[in-house]
Amino acid sequence: QVQLVESGGGLVHPGGSLRLSCAASGFSFSNYAMKWYRQAPGKEREWVAGIGDVARAGDRARTYADSVKGRFTISRDNAKNTLYLQMNSLKPEDTAVYYCNTCIYQNYWGQGIQVTVSS
Repeated sequence: QVQLVESGGGLVHPGGSLRLSCAASGFSFSNYAMKWYRQAPGKEREWVAGIGDVARAGDRARTYADSVKGRFTISRDNAKNTLYLQMNSLKPEDTAVYYCNTCIYQNYWGQGIQVTVSS
């Protein structure tokens, strides 16, 4: 079955960087678009970034929420079935649980990984 497992979260100071990973299994990873979402305490889950499938590779296939544009970079390694989110210049308002997502007739979610930005 489809499985998504996030890793790489933690505590970082404002201005710091983290790289999240999402290991995917149970489906043909390269053939599906992937997304990152996040959910801060007391707020709804929000879309962060998306990347197209192998047929739509390249920068044109990457999209970002305005709040992270220029600071976050989404990428994928189809040989490793892994999705990444490089997060730079982190701010306290980036604190949230981050989820990777794909949609194959239904939405699939990872278990989430905590990112805390605090001094």
